[in-house]
Amino acid sequence: MRIGIDARMYGPRHSGIGRYVEQLIKHLGMIDTDQEFVVFLKKEAFDTFVLPNDRWKKVLADIHWYGVDEQLHLTKIIKQEQVDLMHFPHWNVPLMYRNPFVVTIHDLIMFHHARRDASTHGALLYAIKDRLHRHIVRSTAKRARHIFATSEFTKKDIAETLGVGEEKISVTYQAPFQNAECRMQNAESFFETLHIESPYVLYVGNAYPHKNLETLIDAWKLFVAEYPGYQLVLAGKESPWYETLKGQARGVGSIVFTGFVDDTQLALLYGNAHLYIFPSVYEGFGLPPLEAMTYGIPVISSSASCLPETLGNAALYFEPTDMHDIVRALEKGTGNEEMRYLLRKNAKDELARYSWNELAASTLQIYLAA
Repeated sequence: MRIGIDARMYGPRHSGIGRYVEQLIKHLGMIDTDQEFVVFLKKEAFDTFVLPNDRWKKVLADIHWYGVDEQLHLTKIIKQEQVDLMHFPHWNVPLMYRNPFVVTIHDLIMFHHARRDASTHGALLYAIKDRLHRHIVRSTAKRARHIFATSEFTKKDIAETLGVGEEKISVTYQAPFQNAECRMQNAESFFETLHIESPYVLYVGNAYPHKNLETLIDAWKLFVAEYPGYQLVLAGKESPWYETLKGQARGVGSIVFTGFVDDTQLALLYGNAHLYIFPSVYEGFGLPPLEAMTYGIPVISSSASCLPETLGNAALYFEPTDMHDIVRALEKGTGNEEMRYLLRKNAKDELARYSWNELAASTLQIYLAA
């Protein structure tokens, strides 16, 4: 069997989906199998991509996602390789692709929180793209031989929102990523540059509206008025949404915006944090708090969507739209040592549920059955 993988988002630069593709290929390459694999890559990753073994081939598909070229030209490139089954790791499957394929749907955020302020496009262009993207998602789900979902929550969401039978959907849990080693000798100058001087509560990720950081900042203002010895560190690359948050946080000296951080810097932030917070109102899986757990950081989290499923007993939960409940969780998470010990202890059991090796093995079995 000849299996194709759309790896145009390959690598950490493209956030969660890029990491997913990277780890999927890495661990598929460790499996002893007779199947052949063709990896389709953009130019930025093509030259440096190392084939796992001689059963793998890489093909240049330097086509950006979500655009006209993807719809018009990607299918031709794939068909030239005569794959028996194609795996698209995201919903952006060309509408004219009619050969067998499977797809990973990470979440259906656009169907539940498609707010106008989640886009930098003009209102008309945003409305057109939003409608087109929803059409592509529905078409993809209907045409796919099988769908990989990131959680039971997402599986149910796909079934109910897109009208897909649950027998067509399999849950393959991802796992926390291994970041660069935390080198303490670099810590002092790094934290000095960022003006991080106190025990801090950490958030890592983007600032899209469904991440609920506006409510977190309002809650933080209440919390820090009573507990001035802490800082809130928001780590994520610059964006219009982060700029809006900076305006909201103006005058609150205990909030630090780091901008983009590389893997080594991210490891330093995780490795020295006092508490991790995840206030999102919707997630398909929620990897950042799991990453935090691998560093032994106690986690407090929103109780929304998949997060109780993903984090289990290793998080202290709060109602994400209730500022006062967030403050309550911050108080316990920062000051209750018995609670902090219990969260760290429970994290070890929860983390044992996740494995890239298991994800790759399950994925391969579905390839063979599709």
